[in-house]
Amino acid sequence: MTTDDDTVDALVQLSFQIQRILAAAGAPHDMSVVQIRLLGILRDRQVGMLELGGHLGLDKSSITGLVSRAEKRGLVRRSPSPHDGRAVLVSLTDEGRRLVTEGEREIGRRVLELTAHLSPEARSTLTGLAFSLVRAGTGHKP
Repeated sequence: MTTDDDTVDALVQLSFQIQRILAAAGAPHDMSVVQIRLLGILRDRQVGMLELGGHLGLDKSSITGLVSRAEKRGLVRRSPSPHDGRAVLVSLTDEGRRLVTEGEREIGRRVLELTAHLSPEARSTLTGLAFSLVRAGTGHKP
C-alpha cells in the first residue's frame, strides 16, 4: 500500500530528476533552469512581462533582469503592446527559437531515456497522470 509520504517522496524525487535534466540541457549554453523556462514559455507566443512573472513566480524586478539578460544574449526581444501603451510584450528572436528547438530535442531525449524502461501502457498512464497534476496545479479542469 502506498502512503501519503511515499507519494510525496516519489514526486519530489521525480521533480529533482527533471530539474537535473533541465540543468544538464542548459549547461552547454550557460543557461539556468529559470532561463530555460523563460524560453519555453515564449516558444509559441508573445507574453507580457506581468504574465511572465506569474508563470515563473518572479517579482517585477527579477523578471525585468531575467528578460534583460536574455535580450542582451539576443534570445528575446521586447516590443510595445498594441493594446496597452504601458505594457511590453516579450518574444523569441530567431536565435532564441533555434535554442528552444535544440533544447526541446535534448530535453526530450533525456526524459525519454528516463522513461525508456516503462511499458507503453505505463508510459501512457504516467503521461495522463502528469497532465492531470499539471492541470490541477494551474487551476484548469481535467
